[in-house]
Amino acid sequence: MKAIVQDVYGSADVLVLRDLDTPVPGDDEVLIRVHAAGVEQGVWHLMSGLPYLTRAFFGLKAPRNPIRGREVAGRVEAVGRNVVGFRPGDEVFGTAEGTFAEFVCAKERRIALKPVKASFEQAAVVPISATTALQGLRDSGQLRPGQDVLIIGAGGGVGSFAVQLAKVLGAQVTGVCSTAKLDLVGAIGADHVIDYKHDDFADGARQFDLILDTAGNRPLSVLRRALKARGTLVIVGGEGGGRWTGGFERSLRAALLSPFVRQKLTGLMATERQEDLRYLAGLIDAGAVTPVIEKSYPLGDAPEAVRHLHNGHARGKVVITV
Repeated sequence: MKAIVQDVYGSADVLVLRDLDTPVPGDDEVLIRVHAAGVEQGVWHLMSGLPYLTRAFFGLKAPRNPIRGREVAGRVEAVGRNVVGFRPGDEVFGTAEGTFAEFVCAKERRIALKPVKASFEQAAVVPISATTALQGLRDSGQLRPGQDVLIIGAGGGVGSFAVQLAKVLGAQVTGVCSTAKLDLVGAIGADHVIDYKHDDFADGARQFDLILDTAGNRPLSVLRRALKARGTLVIVGGEGGGRWTGGFERSLRAALLSPFVRQKLTGLMATERQEDLRYLAGLIDAGAVTPVIEKSYPLGDAPEAVRHLHNGHARGKVVITV
C-alpha cells in the first residue's frame, strides 16, 4: 500500500510517499480501506515533534509510528476475531494511528458507522475536531440552553464544529475569527461575529458564560476579562507558547489559578469515544451539523495539506482523499 511516512521530526518536507506492507488487523481491530483522512493540528505536532514534551509520549528521536494521520473514513475490509460490531463492507469513520495511507487498522471502540448523509470526505474531518468541540462545550464547559458562549477561532477546524454544536445545545453564540472567515462563521449559525483584527472582545462591553478558546495565544488575564464572574473558560489544545511545553503552559496555569478564583478555568484534552461519534453522526444525518471543508488534497500532496493547515488560514477543515 502507499502511505505518507516520516523517518525524523521536522517540517512538512520530512513527509514522503512510500510503499509499505498492508497491515493485518489484531483481534480487536478492523482493517479499513481509507477513502479520506482528516488533517488536524495533532498531525503537525507529531510531524515536527513540537512542543518537545510530545516526544516523551510518541518517540524521542522519531515518531514510533512513522505513518501520519489520525482521522479516517472508509470501508471495512476485514475484522479481527473479537470484533462483533462491524463486518466487511461497512462504511465507518473514527480515529486510528496512520490514516494517511490506503489501509489502516483501527480499534473497534474508536470507530462508528459513517453518517449516511455525509460523504467520506465530510465524515473524515469529524472524529477529532468535532468530538473536541463537543466535549469542550458539553462536558468541560457544562453549557446550558440560553447561555452566552464565545468561541475563539470560530472559523477553524474545531471552531466551525463548536459554533454549530453550541447552537444545537441551545446557546447564544458569538464567534471570533479573522476578516476572511466572517462570512463563514455567520453562515454556520453564529448569532454574532467579531473580527479580532478590528474589535476587542475583552473590552468589557460584554461578558460570557463560557469561552471556548481554540486559538491558543491570548493571556489568561485577557480571557478572564471577557468572562462572567462565575463563567467557565475552556482552553483547547496546546497551540502557541514555547518549544518545550507549547500552549499547554496556559492550560497548566489555568488549572493552578482556578481554585483561587470564582471563575472555572480549565484545559481540555479530548477523549475519543464511540458514543460521541454516534451522537455526531446522528446530528449530521439530521442536518443539525455540517462539516465545513475548505480544500481537498490527494494523498501525495499531504505535506502541502499540513503546511496549509498550520499556516492558520484554513476555513474549516482540510481533508486528504485516498
